Amino acid sequence: MIKLLFDPKSRNFQRLWWAQLVSQFGDRINQLALVGLIAERVPGSAMELAKLLAFTIIPVFLIQPFAGVFVDRWDRRATLLICDVIRGVLVLTIPFVFLARGSMVPIYIIVFLMFCFSRFYSPAKMSIIPDLVEKESLLMANTLVSTTGMIAFVLGCALGGFLVDHYGARNGFIIDGVTFLVSAALVFSIDLSLTLQMHKSKILTVSKEIIGPIRRSVWSELGEGLRYLARNKELRLIIVMISAILAAAGAVYVVIIVFIQESFGSATRDLGVLAVCLGAGLFSGAVFYGRWGKRLVWYRTMFWSLFTGGALLIAFALVVHFEPRLTAAMVLAFALGVVTGPMFITANTIIHVVSDEKMRGKVFSALEIVIHLAFLAAMLVSSWLAEFIPKGWILAGVGMICAAIGVVGLRMKSSLAVLSAE
Repeated sequence: MIKLLFDPKSRNFQRLWWAQLVSQFGDRINQLALVGLIAERVPGSAMELAKLLAFTIIPVFLIQPFAGVFVDRWDRRATLLICDVIRGVLVLTIPFVFLARGSMVPIYIIVFLMFCFSRFYSPAKMSIIPDLVEKESLLMANTLVSTTGMIAFVLGCALGGFLVDHYGARNGFIIDGVTFLVSAALVFSIDLSLTLQMHKSKILTVSKEIIGPIRRSVWSELGEGLRYLARNKELRLIIVMISAILAAAGAVYVVIIVFIQESFGSATRDLGVLAVCLGAGLFSGAVFYGRWGKRLVWYRTMFWSLFTGGALLIAFALVVHFEPRLTAAMVLAFALGVVTGPMFITANTIIHVVSDEKMRGKVFSALEIVIHLAFLAAMLVSSWLAEFIPKGWILAGVGMICAAIGVVGLRMKSSLAVLSAE
């Protein structure tokens, strides 16, 4: 796998890999800069942070259903380049144009537009990989791309938390903008024989080609996927479970950020440290499950993860609330990552097993919409409740619900036995 990063024949892939690493590192700093911005302007407000972060999720509903249609008709390298440049320019307008103003509305718009372009970037990145490596190196390339996100998460949280806490949100946005432009330069260096052709006639032709498929294919297939989910008993159960997991994540996401800020007295420094521990735990849990997961019954793994994850979340909330020691919080955050990491691998594996081969793409597309809706709704509700209820008790309540679902699921042996079949 490491050989792929040094093989002269894979220079184009290496440039894409570095571009992704730099870009995703900047994404984490941008996320912490947004958190720091709310902490500077409205300290302690979970609802204000939720409103801002909602604009990072809404593009999933508006853009994701047909982003792949556009990407398949555009030059993928050009798509990556344009997305990086536009996102870099957009994020740089925050510190140099809008940050001095009192209104948050322009920043909401900038964040929304940035994440709209991100919905095109992701499928373009995954689609271009087979064009950059030999067929026998494709598995290694995908593995490297997957692990890059985890590396960038850890590095971005570790350095971003420190930088934003010490130098303010403004500098965090500047760093993120620069990383997008560096990523664009690396993408531009991929296969210099390719030229970016954006002639007016080509744009009009592509636009006409896209309208039909969006109407006939994308929305109809998405509806077909939703109907398939509704008819399939096993899939319904899994979708409910995944939605519950994402709803729990949404309910915790904003509240735990403000909870950590208030408990430890810093905007992003301690948040970054704990995010690193959580990311390291998620990575460890995924590696463990990838190595030994075949020996475990899938549905029991999911419910055990829910139960232990809920218990650890309760412990985290109580420990940080009554005795806010960073070392203890770091250990609990790492453990929480370890036990929750296998849940998503398990859920996706079960979907692969119980779904009809011809319906898997539609199922996963519909799943994206359902789980992001659950995440967004739970995030907004919990953030509103945090204005009236102590944040630690909200986290403990979510942990209790997760633990209870885990216990109930472990007792439903007869209903879930079909999911354990290999």
